[in-house]
Amino acid sequence: MNVWGAVAGGFVGTLVLTTALRTAGELGLTRMDLPFLLGTIVSADRTRAKALGYAMHFAAGQAFALIYFGIFAAIGRSSWWLGAVFGLVHGLFAGTALVNVLLPVIHPRMGTPLSSAADRPPLEPPGFMMLNYGRRTPLATIAAHIAYGAIVGGFVSLAT
Repeated sequence: MNVWGAVAGGFVGTLVLTTALRTAGELGLTRMDLPFLLGTIVSADRTRAKALGYAMHFAAGQAFALIYFGIFAAIGRSSWWLGAVFGLVHGLFAGTALVNVLLPVIHPRMGTPLSSAADRPPLEPPGFMMLNYGRRTPLATIAAHIAYGAIVGGFVSLAT
């Protein structure tokens, strides 16, 4: 188990997670565009927001992979299935506390239940498990995060 396995797993896992969510969007399973949501924190320009959002998402993927690695190291074991469990918890966290509690606090363009349409054109708040972006969004998000966790866990367990 070493940190380079986590870095490699974080990159591949984030690539798979991002591709899965983008594919779910293109197939009409969700309206969630996580890189766009992240990028609009720092830019009102849609094209720039998308590009910055992808960079932010990949940076977050690396950070989460290192967190997973720290937990693997602390408990003294890693595997793809343990990573998948972490991914499930990560996906539940992302769909609840992250997008509903933490993100609205720092996102200058996200609407809240207290927002008025006359204030500014805010982004639609994701809602619990991001259900405001479609009924299948939780399923797509959780499945993508489980895949991410399994990949990170697999890479970490192989990098000995």
